[in-house]
Amino acid sequence: MFYANYLGFMERARTEWLRALGFEQPEMAARDGVLFVVRAVNIDYLKPSRFNDSLQVTVEVVNVGGSRIRFLQRVLRGNEEIARAEVEVVCVSTDTLRPARMPEAMRMTIEKS
Repeated sequence: MFYANYLGFMERARTEWLRALGFEQPEMAARDGVLFVVRAVNIDYLKPSRFNDSLQVTVEVVNVGGSRIRFLQRVLRGNEEIARAEVEVVCVSTDTLRPARMPEAMRMTIEKS
């Protein structure tokens, strides 16, 4: 599998994780004027995967700040770890794309997850 595909899988997993917590990104942008952007990724490719492998992507919160969330994400094939990444996302203003404080209700929900 092409190595960059793992980043897309991780992005989708974070979006679904946020949705499961009750936060839709288009609604956040419209209501709160914020969205998340990836600031940094450090990824380790541990084993190859192949076409038609069934993969699972995990999302684990490592740290939550006022405007940043750091995640540990893993790509698994069964119990076998294929890839692992530390991903840092930053909450930014939709108007300026500059860092902005995360809505308090969201931060508190994420900290409890």
